[in-house]
Amino acid sequence: MSLQMKPDDEVRLKVLGALLEKKVVMPAIERIKRKTGLHKATIKSSLGFLEKFGMIESYGPKVIFKKFGYNLEILELLQVDLSEKQAFEQFVKEVQKDPHVYMMAPMIGSGNLNIVLKHIHKNIESFHTHSIKNYYERIPGLYKLIKDRQIFYIAAPEYKNKPRTDSIINIIKQEKGLE
Repeated sequence: MSLQMKPDDEVRLKVLGALLEKKVVMPAIERIKRKTGLHKATIKSSLGFLEKFGMIESYGPKVIFKKFGYNLEILELLQVDLSEKQAFEQFVKEVQKDPHVYMMAPMIGSGNLNIVLKHIHKNIESFHTHSIKNYYERIPGLYKLIKDRQIFYIAAPEYKNKPRTDSIINIIKQEKGLE
């Protein structure tokens, strides 16, 4: 009996998880040499310098979450009453445990919204069910904590979606007149 590989089977998920660990994936020096025309020693010393300088944290895969059936990306903007310290601390703890939320940060803008979250879910229904079960039913005082909530569902087609790394490299090149 032959085993059928699937992108979401245990073995593939272990491999993807391992690729996220530091020092597991290393740059292909020969490919970089062919692309840039630079000497291997220059490339290695540049990578070492950038790592030591804190510019490069790690090398890893960019997984397309939609291939796993997670077709919904959510941008959630909150106005949180930070004087509700206990509820806020519990909210942060729940967010840190939640694999659907991949980013939470304070934000400053022209309005009263002060927290941004980014999630991935399979669909709108699973997002709302998950929110109720994992936040509203678990955190006493959540309704007092969250004064305003705006939810945006990011839809296809994406007109532009480039890694932030590409953006910063191109911005710096423009600023320095290297383009």
